[in-house]
Amino acid sequence: MTGTTPDQPISISFELFPPKTDKGMQNLGHTVDKLTQAGPEYFSVTYGAGGTTRDRTARVVEMVANRSGIPVAHHLTCVGASRDEVDAQARGLWEAGIRKIVALRGDLPEGETLAEDGYHDAAELTAGLRKIADFDISVAAYPEVHPEAENAETDIEHLKRKIDAGANKAITQFAFDTDTVLRFVERARAAGIEAPIVPGIMPVANFASLKRFSAGCGASIPDWMEEMFAGLDDTPDLRSMVATSVAVEQCRRLVAGGIREFHIYTLNKPEVSLAICRSLGLPVEIRADHAA
Repeated sequence: MTGTTPDQPISISFELFPPKTDKGMQNLGHTVDKLTQAGPEYFSVTYGAGGTTRDRTARVVEMVANRSGIPVAHHLTCVGASRDEVDAQARGLWEAGIRKIVALRGDLPEGETLAEDGYHDAAELTAGLRKIADFDISVAAYPEVHPEAENAETDIEHLKRKIDAGANKAITQFAFDTDTVLRFVERARAAGIEAPIVPGIMPVANFASLKRFSAGCGASIPDWMEEMFAGLDDTPDLRSMVATSVAVEQCRRLVAGGIREFHIYTLNKPEVSLAICRSLGLPVEIRADHAA
């Protein structure tokens, strides 16, 4: 179903976001040190629409690469910029040694439209990047359908456009209904999409915040999760234990369905992500944190 074999090793990657403060940057460095113990295939660093975090993203990409010695994927959006501006940034990334890009249209600020002289979607952006250099390009996929898509069929068609434009793989938006993810992979394969489809795994760090975020990106929260996490935002240790259990169970079911690669949205917190990796059988050396 997934194009993998049972003896193919499980691989993981970790997504980070740029902190807003120097203290946050220092904390992220320690997080990277811990996550590196899991031997990820790569890290990725998010990027704000319209370049709102462009400089911070570049700083984090450099820090993570230098600190871990592991490849780092730079998120790149095309909202709020002309093609020439995006192309110039992409050339700069290549010259800086960045070989992996997560190509996204980006969220449109309210009341704004895409620039007429810009890339209009991630498929166009991917095709443009292919003309610049031989990047390893990942794009987004939506098991529960992108909020702006007409329907599931057109959403799959758009994903195929991105793959056909030169994307190497797709990373999914998180979805907590595992059957939904597996059915999405089946539909993508039936549509002729052969590139790897990597499920995005979202450990629950704060359930109230997760509900707000999910409402904006079209990801549903199952009733059983509402019940499981009710009242746990005030008991973070117990919440982390439950979050780990939920994420591990989802990953194990996906492995049983033929999935061998996962992209973990760490929220810059290493503990649950490392516990997931350990539960998947990855040789993670969990070191005690002796920081004062």
